[in-house]
Amino acid sequence: MKVRENLSRLSTLALRNRRQGLVKVLPSLAETLRGSLIERYLTCGNPGCKCARGKRHGPVWYLTVTLGPGRTTGSTLAVEQVEKVRLWIANHHRVKEHLEKISDINRELLRRERKKAKR
Repeated sequence: MKVRENLSRLSTLALRNRRQGLVKVLPSLAETLRGSLIERYLTCGNPGCKCARGKRHGPVWYLTVTLGPGRTTGSTLAVEQVEKVRLWIANHHRVKEHLEKISDINRELLRRERKKAKR
C-alpha cells in the first residue's frame, strides 16, 4: 500500500510551489499509453521445426490493454516499436503518480480554505 505524505506540515506557499513543480515535470500526455508489454516465445506446430525440439520462436512482443472486466485486447508490436512503447507506458505510470500527488495537495489546500472560512 502506498503511504501518503503528510502535507499538513507544509505551508500553503510550499504546497502551491510543489504542485507547480509536479505540473512542470509531467511527461508529455501525447506520449502516454496504458497497457502492458509482454514478451512471448512461440511454437509454430511444424514437427520438423526447431521449436518442436524446444527452441521456440521469438521474442514476439505484445501490447495488452484491459478495457473492462473480462475484456482485454492486444496486438503484436514490431521490434522497432518496443522501446517507444516501454517509454509511453512508463510515462503513463509517471502521469498517474504525479496526478495523485497533485490531487493530495489540492485536497489539503481545500481543507485549509474550508477551515479558514469557518473562522
